[in-house]
Amino acid sequence: MLDPRLFRTQLEEVEAQLARRSFKLDTAAFHELETRRKDIQSATQALQNERNTRSKRVGQAKARGEDIQPILAEMQHLGDDLKRMEGELDQIQARLEELVLGVPNIVDADVPDGGGDADNVEIHRWGRPPEFSFPVKDHIDLGAGLAGMDFEAAVKLTGSRFVTLQGPLARMQRALTQLMLDIHTAEHGYTETYVPFMVNADSLRGTGQLPKFEADLFKVVHDPDFYLIPTAEVPVTNLVRDEIVEADRMPLKFVCHTPCFRSEAGSYGKDVRGMIRQHQFEKVELVQIVRPEDSAQAHEALTSHAEAILKRLQLPFRRVVLCAGDTGFSSAKTYDLEVWLPGQNAYREISSCSNFRDFQARRLRARWRNPDTGKPELVHTLNGSGLAVGRTLIAVMENYQDQQGRIRVPEALLPYMGGIEIIG
Repeated sequence: MLDPRLFRTQLEEVEAQLARRSFKLDTAAFHELETRRKDIQSATQALQNERNTRSKRVGQAKARGEDIQPILAEMQHLGDDLKRMEGELDQIQARLEELVLGVPNIVDADVPDGGGDADNVEIHRWGRPPEFSFPVKDHIDLGAGLAGMDFEAAVKLTGSRFVTLQGPLARMQRALTQLMLDIHTAEHGYTETYVPFMVNADSLRGTGQLPKFEADLFKVVHDPDFYLIPTAEVPVTNLVRDEIVEADRMPLKFVCHTPCFRSEAGSYGKDVRGMIRQHQFEKVELVQIVRPEDSAQAHEALTSHAEAILKRLQLPFRRVVLCAGDTGFSSAKTYDLEVWLPGQNAYREISSCSNFRDFQARRLRARWRNPDTGKPELVHTLNGSGLAVGRTLIAVMENYQDQQGRIRVPEALLPYMGGIEIIG
């Protein structure tokens, strides 16, 4: 969340910055609550001072042998008023926190203006889309011809927006996962991490999914309730919740492979065919916890680490910076990597790499000890897909297809495929 002090001292500036996202800040509510908070806080302090004064009078009256009951009766009345005001102050503070939790991050100054994905700005491209001398198929038709991708079986098992993979395609998905983990740990310096696939509500509040995006989550009714993770970002970033990281441990770099579960609320009719948008999918996630002065550079590095996987697989892609109106709730700046899918004749997102600055850290109470001051300060958090495994599988299938509907295994995956060079 944003620093609550901004809403007390720079409300108009915050309103203007959030307008870039087309987010309407309820300044009247903040003004009203803040005015009431100040009034009650002043009255509470006055009552506390009065109570302290009368407490001294009780001691003095006792020393003189006087009747202290009248003073005690007055103090009882003060105590009741004080308790009532403190309760009202707690309610106001809770309402202010509720409002602040619903406010998105302020985007960086260099994030382009715009209202949606049409206003995102391309940074660069890598590789050329392949040219085919035959009509290309999308991954759905390719999978059906290979008898290794079965959506109907998944409907029988669970429902729509799930898939089963078998044989070489299942092995290729596992191979892609292993390739990503190997490169990120051996070449990019990340620590491989294993985490629970269910988290509590505090974890989701810490990274910004709750309370705003509860409809996008799968909730497991339990005591207490758990949620299936929408991304490994949630449990991995929460590793530093309520922690103070010593400076010599910075930066922290984690890579984590997990399934991800999303209800895809509000996306009905969009990408309903195939593996593009499913309720369950897998990702290899990159998370960095860094000093504030290092986060911009870390964002560029993390994004390049995700790009390295696409380059190793020889998959054409482009990098775009999201405009203010398309930037996610918690992010200050986001790069999307979009891979070329011949079956759609379009670039489609395969990784989203974001710098959250101190937005998540403030929710998480995640800090580091600045050696210059010796005091704890908020860290900056970043994350990105390195990559979405299912979408990478789709990209390999479509870019490496031949006229017979077979799939040539990319050179980078050959060591993981047990001698399989052609799937078909």
